[in-house]
Amino acid sequence: MSLEDTQNSEMESTIDTAAVATGSVDMEDHEPVIETEAVDVWYNDTQALDDITMNIPEQQVTALIGPSGCGKSTFLRCINRMNDLIESARIEGEIRLRGKNVYDNEVDPVALRRSVGMVFQEPNPFPKSIYDNVAYGLRVQGKDDNLDEQVEDALRRAALWDEVKDQLDSSGLDLSGGQQQRLCIARAIAPDPEVILMDEPASALDPVATSQIEDLIEDLASEFTVAIVTHNMQQAARISDKTAVFLTGGKLVEFDDTEKIFENPEHQRVEDYITGKFG
Repeated sequence: MSLEDTQNSEMESTIDTAAVATGSVDMEDHEPVIETEAVDVWYNDTQALDDITMNIPEQQVTALIGPSGCGKSTFLRCINRMNDLIESARIEGEIRLRGKNVYDNEVDPVALRRSVGMVFQEPNPFPKSIYDNVAYGLRVQGKDDNLDEQVEDALRRAALWDEVKDQLDSSGLDLSGGQQQRLCIARAIAPDPEVILMDEPASALDPVATSQIEDLIEDLASEFTVAIVTHNMQQAARISDKTAVFLTGGKLVEFDDTEKIFENPEHQRVEDYITGKFG
């Protein structure tokens, strides 16, 4: 190797080391599954989101935090076009799933929601048996081959099988709150979506059930891309890989690795929110 090649190699090594040290190079490469660009949302004349641009990486947990009314849930509902159901909602910008704009005219919202499942704040099992709750989406999609195995697999992945395997014919409404939420998660993952959206999935649960849901979310990230809205900053710090901070006016103020957001945020407004000085 020539002296020039050696110097270039040493320079490249120095640059790479510096980039890693400053966090500008990821040690693990997670491709973006969801990409948003300049997303604005209005409800009639009220702007709920203002110029949101961010990427949600595959097989990681991305937490959305911020005070009430800052647009977190609105953003989440944009990803699988749940806001289509709100007549006053108007959306501009792009939201791409694996490079495809989900708001293109040829995209079927129902089909989109099969790839982007959602779990809501309050557990909402169907008034059906535990088995039929999980099997419902599979039947709708015509994925009813080996249905028993698919139902069992979803309940296992939702950490619920051992608790309900002997009562699959019982109503899902008879379960405890935490069990109902895990049943809803099993229902969401049974059709094998690519992304799971969660809107404060543990806010209505007691501490024990909340801990079970948090453990489950971390496990699910090995298979799915997870985006979760939470008001619990300790929860975001515990379970997420990335954190997006929304503040008043529907603006995304900072988006980075969770550790950096909580230990060394770039913006004073983010530090003030995290430390409880406002919000």
